[in-house]
Amino acid sequence: MFNWDEEWNISFAGCGFRSIYYLGSLSCILQQVPQLVHGASKICGASSGCLVAAAVTVGIPIEQFCVDVLTMAKAARKHTLGVFHPTFSLLRIVRHSLLEKLPADAHLRASGKLCVSLTRLADGKNVLVSEFDSREELIQVLTCSCFFPVYCGFIPPSYRGVHYVDGALSNNMPLFEQRNTITFAPFSGESDICPREGTFNFFEVHYGNISIQVNTGNVHRICTSFLPPKPEKLAEICHNGYMDALRFLRERDLLGLQHLPSSSVAETFKTEKTLLNGQNPHKEDHWWLDLKVEENLPVSFKKVLCVACRDDQDGGKFLPVKVVMYLLTLLMLPIELAVLLTKRLLTSTTDLCRQTWCSGGKDSSRAAQQRQVL
Repeated sequence: MFNWDEEWNISFAGCGFRSIYYLGSLSCILQQVPQLVHGASKICGASSGCLVAAAVTVGIPIEQFCVDVLTMAKAARKHTLGVFHPTFSLLRIVRHSLLEKLPADAHLRASGKLCVSLTRLADGKNVLVSEFDSREELIQVLTCSCFFPVYCGFIPPSYRGVHYVDGALSNNMPLFEQRNTITFAPFSGESDICPREGTFNFFEVHYGNISIQVNTGNVHRICTSFLPPKPEKLAEICHNGYMDALRFLRERDLLGLQHLPSSSVAETFKTEKTLLNGQNPHKEDHWWLDLKVEENLPVSFKKVLCVACRDDQDGGKFLPVKVVMYLLTLLMLPIELAVLLTKRLLTSTTDLCRQTWCSGGKDSSRAAQQRQVL
């Protein structure tokens, strides 16, 4: 049960182009329990997560942010080398978008509520910034947190005369240590809102206050964080965020009628049932977007994603994603096989020890009874 009487925070981990997962999650929460976002004491983020946090804090509609993510992905996919093409600058696009979208008083709205994670270049220490003297200073902080060395360039931006790099390198989940922080991550692990894997996970990597399970699914997620997939895949990621947030709300018993707007969760489950039964009420509409995505996301998101999928003319020519995914899959297969064999070996050893212990106990009791008879 969520305690509404205590203060709580929201924290978004850095994840590159997969930040669209957060937009799907937020669309669900704002639709079902908007107070969970609006009532948060601090909204935190690192890298691309800080851009989502900033948008929510200063009042930029998340649909607009969704358009920006899709536009950046489309711009990257125009080139054969994608984000590594010499003419493409991800940081320049981010800065231009901030200059265009942030309101004049953005620094006033963000001060005290927005918390941005930075990594100081000089010593690698983490710095959390929550106060901003001007709109330009806010933009500086956000661009510093998004600068991943080499990937975004070689000369890091500065804030108050000090050079900083991606905040995810030192603290990818700001305020994680506080008990009432709701954590978001598009990688399967221990975050409050994150994908759930059905397979057994033997290893977990803990880095920058975030837990990431070692499995093929997360390999793909990390790859597509840096190398943007097609709009259809981004739409699927957005939808997954919506459904994972819905599961979180249900598990925390936050879907009470007092928090619901006009739409109800029952309608969402009705939609899921329709999909499972194979019914397709809008088969002719928006054929370029998966029906499941079209049915669950809010109308505003459906329109944005439909336009992006319709206008996509890549034709599967973006080679870096395919090449990297094939290589990473080949590397992960031996690891997953070793994990599976280790799990079976441990299970078999445990069962054998249990049987031996039980049989040993029975033999001891039987010997004791025989001694008593003698």
